Amino acid sequence: MPRAEWGVLIADDEPAARRGVRQLLAEFPEFAVVGECRNGAEVLAALDASTPDVVFLDIQMPGIDGFEVIRRRTAERMPLVVFLTAFDQFAIRAFEAQALDYLVKPVTEARFGATMKRLMRQLGAPAPANRTETISVTTSQGTTVLPVHEIDWIQADGNYARLWVGARSYLLRESLGLLEKRMRANDFVRAHRRALVRLGSVRSVTWTGAGVPVAVLACGASIAISRRRRAGFLAAVRRLDCRAS
Repeated sequence: MPRAEWGVLIADDEPAARRGVRQLLAEFPEFAVVGECRNGAEVLAALDASTPDVVFLDIQMPGIDGFEVIRRRTAERMPLVVFLTAFDQFAIRAFEAQALDYLVKPVTEARFGATMKRLMRQLGAPAPANRTETISVTTSQGTTVLPVHEIDWIQADGNYARLWVGARSYLLRESLGLLEKRMRANDFVRAHRRALVRLGSVRSVTWTGAGVPVAVLACGASIAISRRRRAGFLAAVRRLDCRAS
């Protein structure tokens, strides 16, 4: 039997929820539970007293909630965080807080197993300088986590934004304007009023017979660049090419 290598802190105000995580963790002998907490104050005290590798952190707890725990301690001083919650509307905030994963209760064995594989990959490799930025979207199958670097472009769709990963798209209830502010750091640039494009996905820029530039993406999509956005978009493409060369 593998020896326990990594310590886990479980934080949830519901005893049944803590017991459920313990039972699921029993299938992974590489992980040992080093403590349980019922609220945010206990979590902060436990983190000061020990150095767990992972914390399964409930979001809604009495007094200090899961987000406030991270704010007070800072993300840099937190162990790997897997959020636990009965609601899926906190997913975006969870990944903005640099959580590794986000589990909606009740958690299935398959979903928990996927999280444990991610944890083992993360713990088994040297910690990167920056964790992969992600966006969480809700689908008919549950919550899906999209690494930002896999999104080719983003399209305005009413009150939603449609995120395109290859030929597949996902709806996110957020305006394109708000997303643009978040995605600038990830080399997303506005091509026209209804489209953001990840520069790393641009394979070429062609011109139509009418003199309209078109960004041809790795996924095969072709996005017209508006007259207003033309200079900024083409300059951003050139800057990225210079960085890559």
